[in-house]
Amino acid sequence: MMKRQFNRMRQQLPYPTPPSRAQEATELLPEDLLQIEQRIEPAKRAAHSVSKRLQACLQGQCGSEMDKRVKKLPLMALSTTMAESFKELDTESSLGKALEMGCCIQSSLAKILAEFEMTLERDVLQPLNKLSEEELPIILKRKKTLQKLISDWNTIKSRLNQAAKSSCTSAGTGAGPGASSAANKLEVLKEEEEEVKRKVEQCKDEYMADLYHFSTKEDSYASYFIKLLEIQAQYHRQSLGSLDSALAELKESHSKTEPSFAAATLAAGYYGVPLETHLKSLGREIALPIEACVVMLLASGMKEEGLFRLAAGASVLKKLKSSLASGSNALEEFYSSAPPPLPGALKSYLRELPQPLMTFELYNEWVKVASLKDIDSRVQSLRDTCSCLPQENYNNLRYLIKFLAKLAEHQEVNKMTPSNIAIVLGPNLLWPQQSTGDPMQLDLASVSSIQVVGVVEALIQNADTLFPGEVDFNISGMFTPPTNSRLGEATLMEEPSPEPLPADTPTLPDGEVTSRDPEARSEPPSPAVTKPPPEAVGPLAPQTTDDTTRK
Repeated sequence: MMKRQFNRMRQQLPYPTPPSRAQEATELLPEDLLQIEQRIEPAKRAAHSVSKRLQACLQGQCGSEMDKRVKKLPLMALSTTMAESFKELDTESSLGKALEMGCCIQSSLAKILAEFEMTLERDVLQPLNKLSEEELPIILKRKKTLQKLISDWNTIKSRLNQAAKSSCTSAGTGAGPGASSAANKLEVLKEEEEEVKRKVEQCKDEYMADLYHFSTKEDSYASYFIKLLEIQAQYHRQSLGSLDSALAELKESHSKTEPSFAAATLAAGYYGVPLETHLKSLGREIALPIEACVVMLLASGMKEEGLFRLAAGASVLKKLKSSLASGSNALEEFYSSAPPPLPGALKSYLRELPQPLMTFELYNEWVKVASLKDIDSRVQSLRDTCSCLPQENYNNLRYLIKFLAKLAEHQEVNKMTPSNIAIVLGPNLLWPQQSTGDPMQLDLASVSSIQVVGVVEALIQNADTLFPGEVDFNISGMFTPPTNSRLGEATLMEEPSPEPLPADTPTLPDGEVTSRDPEARSEPPSPAVTKPPPEAVGPLAPQTTDDTTRK
């Protein structure tokens, strides 16, 4: 098929005839080959420029064998430096072990890089160099040869025309010897013209074949650049896999060799630490930031209008979070701050948990609850879902919801209805797992979720039904408000309501009602709590009370 198409294009070419002006090589080519011809020179420049620039990107010695190339790489030099450094450290030193592992990782990365560069040379650089230095220059050289032959042809045709005129003049004057000489010269020039014409046709055929061959090979030439990207992708995947594996091993080894350091870090950094880890490290049932903020809010913030909507200054909030994270008991200055930073510190703690307090696993179950219209089914579903929570999450959610219900009792003053509380606090208690990577996205997704707000509102409105019994909010005894605080707004222990609602009249988010547990407030209030000595602040012994266990 290629031969037939070539012959067809050849037949379309007109044979050169004596023109009035000199012919050019391009005049002998059809339109489609002219377009191909215009791509030859740019293709040569592109192959040459890219191959040179790509070769400059290589870190190893071009053309070297694997071992020699690896030794010359900067990564191997880094690996060698790490190896020399950890030898000077104690064998039990965590720094020494990290350097030793880093040495192995860098050595592995150097070998992967060397393999990548050798593959790059073989599959990309060498073909590009051949294209720019051999294949395309041959075509361009053929073009120059054709142009030279056409120039010679044009010169001979010019001389042939002059000789023909001379021969006609001599024949007209009747000069016998002169006419014979002119005729002989004309014959010689005609033979030369035929010979050059033959060479032009032969070179033109070869040049056309080169152009046509280039057009059929363009896709394979383009594949060199595609191959470059594929090799790079494979290199990065292999490097990432090696790093992930080594990092996992390094972190596991590091955590095992330094339990005291890890424990101290977890104990001090309460924010962003998994709930279970935080509670276990301090021997607590309620997270320290939750208890601290709740106790202080009960003492001084229950009648603050728009409490959870007020934004404290960033510096004050940062200082409070730092005090909580360090276990400090110097919290008196935060009782009277305006606006109080306590709600912000509480929301930050909940939002920075790796997993929401109401858990990722139960997200769909919570959302289903919001869609239930039947009152009894909704309350029962809330109770069932709460019972599926891990014990640590259940205890802390119960503690927090009971406090929020107490806050809602002052809604006439603080304007914080169950609905308003759910709107500002709900996004920090429950969010879908795919939003955890971006806090901004997390907040937007949660706030816009009517289901999340509805569920949290229902929990607050049915706190006594879902979580019967009293709660000692100052469960650890660590926090006692100063005497000049606005104590009296709320007590640290729930007290029986003077006018309990009838057993069949509880409320739900949409105004519906359900029953309260008649025994919810039957226990007597706890005695006054005294402030422990400073040394009591910090990790506490495990505590168990009936107030924070599931019923």
